[in-house]
Amino acid sequence: MKRTLSLLLGLSLFAATSVVAQEAKKDAPKKAISLPAQQADVAAPKYDAKTGQINAGFAKSHEAFVAIAKKGEAQVVFLGDSITAGWAGNGKDVFKEYAKYNAANFGIGGDQVQHVLWRVENGEFEGIKPKAVVLMIGTNNVGNALHTPEMIANGIKNIIAAIHQRSPDTKVLLLAVFPRSAKPTDAPRVKNSQVNALIAKLDDGKKVHYFDIGAKFLTADGTLEKSVMPDLLHLNAASYQVEADAIREKLASLVK
Repeated sequence: MKRTLSLLLGLSLFAATSVVAQEAKKDAPKKAISLPAQQADVAAPKYDAKTGQINAGFAKSHEAFVAIAKKGEAQVVFLGDSITAGWAGNGKDVFKEYAKYNAANFGIGGDQVQHVLWRVENGEFEGIKPKAVVLMIGTNNVGNALHTPEMIANGIKNIIAAIHQRSPDTKVLLLAVFPRSAKPTDAPRVKNSQVNALIAKLDDGKKVHYFDIGAKFLTADGTLEKSVMPDLLHLNAASYQVEADAIREKLASLVK
């Protein structure tokens, strides 16, 4: 009898211990998954550090863009990160100007060069042959010390090559990466300027046209003010109008 009671008590304690252990495991904070480092000039999707899977928002936007591309209607595609995506936000009223081109907005917030390259290589230019692409990308790479200006510029070169591989006659309006941070001597501004100096060389006067409108957002001494970009990165509605005014003539000449 005593042996039976002891056995039952032992089993009860074991079960209780197991339940406590399981609850502790359940409540333990989940560690972020260690993701492999990405290079700016090698195509890669955006991953979720919690799951190790492709970021759900990124995948959803990409699938929507692929569907638009398959229709083959857009004559102009705006391609880039949150600054491009912002045409659907702060710039939505200004963007109506591009309705005559059946313009498509392929911007995803937080995207880096390698992400846009991956998107182009994975369906966003299948079925579509736009007359022009307005491309600006790279500002989200500047905070990564491993992403040198040379690597970022090479990634942008690869994006253009990937576009032309799928749509040889498309002309690319390559915008200089916009100013970021308040002062010209701030690290992000310096690195973006270094990238711009390199991608300016991609202009061939035929299919690639580099265009730097950054100065239009700055004061005479090169200061970027919050009245232009509230967080010193993203454009407000008035600044999208500045961009539209600046590229209007150039874009029209490329779409002819």
